[in-house]
Amino acid sequence: MNIVVCVKQVPATQKVDVDPKTGVLLRNGIDTKMNPFDLVAMEAAKKIAARTGAKIHALTMGPNSAIEVLKESFALGANEGWLLSDRRFAGADVLATAYSLAYAIRAIGNVDLIICGKQTTDGDTAQVGPEMAEVLGIPHISWALELEEIDEKGLTLRQDLTTKDAIVRIDYPCLITVEKSMYQPDLPSYRLYKAGKDLKIHTLTADDLTLIDHTRIGLNGSPTQVERIFAPSSNTDTQRLEGDIDNIADKLYTILKNTKLLKEEV
Repeated sequence: MNIVVCVKQVPATQKVDVDPKTGVLLRNGIDTKMNPFDLVAMEAAKKIAARTGAKIHALTMGPNSAIEVLKESFALGANEGWLLSDRRFAGADVLATAYSLAYAIRAIGNVDLIICGKQTTDGDTAQVGPEMAEVLGIPHISWALELEEIDEKGLTLRQDLTTKDAIVRIDYPCLITVEKSMYQPDLPSYRLYKAGKDLKIHTLTADDLTLIDHTRIGLNGSPTQVERIFAPSSNTDTQRLEGDIDNIADKLYTILKNTKLLKEEV
């Protein structure tokens, strides 16, 4: 059995600049860390592998520096690393990212289970995992809260449906995205980190992905574009209203109407 865990380097700070022309985050020269949700995905993979004997593949897309997040994955239990790296992938939105990662998973081959963190802290869209499943043509379950059962054919999970939880069954091959509360991730193992120095990291470029449509990757293959990014303005001006309740209500109504925050019905 083969498990792929998708991991990502994200900024370790909220002070990140944005390219004003492309709307893409400028990541050079900033500290990075593994996306917190991906730590949970790694822990889930480790729990499943302990029961099934599965091999864990860590997959990331990014520049050569993203090798560091794969090394961290080794310290968390991954057996093999895959780096999807090519300038043609740069600037990808969620759809182009999901499309590229799906073809990388096809290149890995014979994958039974894909585990993703629910979302990344630098995007927060929670769309890449489900979109990957659609590209691959496999079932998926998002917002997994708890692993109920594991067997040779599939998984039974408790899923968060916002207003209630559901117990759901899914067969391999499949994809799941996990909530932060699913597991408390273990600290990286120094023993596994040392052993990881001898583990293989495969690098894939766009040319290594059989039958991939190059018009659907990177910035040019991204249907969503950022038109404008700006820092939100802040205003701490306050005004104190005094008087009896009716008088305060009249004053508040006048303020809301004059600032056009309240539309008067005709």
